[in-house]
Amino acid sequence: MSDLTTVLQVTHNARSIGGMAVESGGTVRPGILHRSDALGALTEAGITAFAELGIGTVIDLRTDAERTRSADVLPLDGSVQLITLPILGGAMDEMVRRMLPDGDGTRPSEADVARMLDAVPTLEELYLGMLRDGAAQFVAIGRAVIAAGGTERPGVLFHCTAGKDRTGVAAAILLQLAGASRADIVADYTLTEQNLAGAFAESLTGLITSMGVPLTPKLRILATEAPAEAIQAVLDRLASEYGGAAGYLRAHGMTDAEVDELVGILTSGVEEAAVSARRSLD
Repeated sequence: MSDLTTVLQVTHNARSIGGMAVESGGTVRPGILHRSDALGALTEAGITAFAELGIGTVIDLRTDAERTRSADVLPLDGSVQLITLPILGGAMDEMVRRMLPDGDGTRPSEADVARMLDAVPTLEELYLGMLRDGAAQFVAIGRAVIAAGGTERPGVLFHCTAGKDRTGVAAAILLQLAGASRADIVADYTLTEQNLAGAFAESLTGLITSMGVPLTPKLRILATEAPAEAIQAVLDRLASEYGGAAGYLRAHGMTDAEVDELVGILTSGVEEAAVSARRSLD
């Protein structure tokens, strides 16, 4: 992993995912996968960095409303393809609004707030819901990585608003498919909490409190925290129901050939490692 927040200015939770060891030998190929928070505040230097990093595809996992509030800032020369794949469930302010009853604009009553707080999911529940309802989007992410793999700029950056929930689940699927260890996948996920600490986290929680909803511990976790248990629940579900990320993608429409091609793009040094292992047995 390598931090990109000083390169993709201005972002708060951007990094490249590469270099991790994979179980079959070799590593997750550097320069292919990048994850981030929203790109609505990029400076000229940040825009220029797409070419320097070899990023030719950006995948926006936010809802239409989120994109309307803060559209991605991308190069104007068409060198970066934007793919929108909205995954519901990760926009905290939208979740709160959906749970509160429609009113006349006044602040919600205590009873309304109490009912909403009772219905708030845990992070684990939220992520497992994404696996269930967002399978088509996760398959599309994989296919976008395949399509980019044969271009001069094969790097793919995927993001949501904070780069935590939807982005975190997508990263976990891709990294498990590549063969990264559970410990490395969890470490990549939990790094987000450190990156979001401070002013950015306060801005996220401010969206919730501005609607007259108290910031309970459960809401704070949903908005700003990245506990290991949340992404472990995703990895456990992938393993128990599908035998892993490859089985999950196949179950939702990806062909064997596509899965194999995607693994090949995401990994490097695997064939060389296999040859070395065979030679050591001779």
